[in-house]
Amino acid sequence: MTDARTTPIWDGAIVTSALVLVAVGAVMNYSTTAALAIDTALPPLAMRHMAGVAFALVCAVIAARLPLALWERLALWLWAGSLALLVATLAFGIEANGARRWLAVPGLPVAIQASEPARLATVLAVATVLARATPRALASWALIQRVALLVVPPVALLLLQPDFGSAVVLCAVVGVVLFAAGLPLRTLALPGIVLLVGAVVYIAVRPYARARVRGFFDPWQSAHGEGFQLVQSFVAFGRGGSIGVGLGNGRQKLFYLPEAHTDFILSVVAEELGLVGVLVVLGAFAALCWAGLRIARRARQPLPLLFATAATALVAVPALCNAGVVMGLLPTTGLTLPLLSHGSNSLVCTALAIGILLRAANEPEGAERRSAPARRKTRS
Repeated sequence: MTDARTTPIWDGAIVTSALVLVAVGAVMNYSTTAALAIDTALPPLAMRHMAGVAFALVCAVIAARLPLALWERLALWLWAGSLALLVATLAFGIEANGARRWLAVPGLPVAIQASEPARLATVLAVATVLARATPRALASWALIQRVALLVVPPVALLLLQPDFGSAVVLCAVVGVVLFAAGLPLRTLALPGIVLLVGAVVYIAVRPYARARVRGFFDPWQSAHGEGFQLVQSFVAFGRGGSIGVGLGNGRQKLFYLPEAHTDFILSVVAEELGLVGVLVVLGAFAALCWAGLRIARRARQPLPLLFATAATALVAVPALCNAGVVMGLLPTTGLTLPLLSHGSNSLVCTALAIGILLRAANEPEGAERRSAPARRKTRS
């Protein structure tokens, strides 16, 4: 058995790909926000991003040092705390553009976006419940009901903000974890259909959601309205070509792409670094996901398998959605690109997920005392 005190906390593929993404994000945040800082050579937004990167790095190291059993014990408490944050955001949050997604806390230099910790905590809680289940329980509706009790409250609170994109991502990540746990496809089918119908109904009754869908299907028709960001993103990709117009020389970030340093930072990468830059970013995400799935596959116990899968999905699903949005493959969701977009909340929660993934890669054998034994395949 490997001594936990001498176990390394790093995996080369994960650390390298994450550092590449962080480095590209730091450079592009400076490039994107420098034009907004007229009176200083150091853009305040870029400096704030670097402070967030430093804090996120500390969080990743701490998370990688903590045993998975501790995360297992804390999972439900973290879930309850994230619900409290979501409720507080609805009650006291900052309202902007008709939504309440940020909570200002006295003494903190940044506002809290409760959707980020809610996704992390909910997925860890679901993974914990699944890891403790027996093989027979995996095929039962009782387990689906327990999972639903963990997922429905945060999803409902997110929709009330409203934050449809975060709610969809949370459901998608939970679906990945359920699939990795070995739930039969016939058991997953009904909840999947219910969620799909619910999404269609939500879009039909919420004007802002309908507007985003209209802007997605015909952005040029509403280029000065709902489709404005998507059209400007297309222009950025078109101008960038193969090698880009040069770092710092992009035009779309100059008030054409609203909040280009957050949701549409990949568009700035495409314009300034071209196809080469976009492929570097997507390749780094692909390498990180491949390494995460490799760790999950090698796990000998349910807990590291499910935590590794959950951590990987927490990075992969938002990245896939963000890339799909800026390329016109998905409706605008307002989701950030993990490790690149400006925003300390996303940086810290992504760093915690990566730290948990690193710990799952190096968890000493036999450390998961309370988890269920390895399962036989139940999917059909």
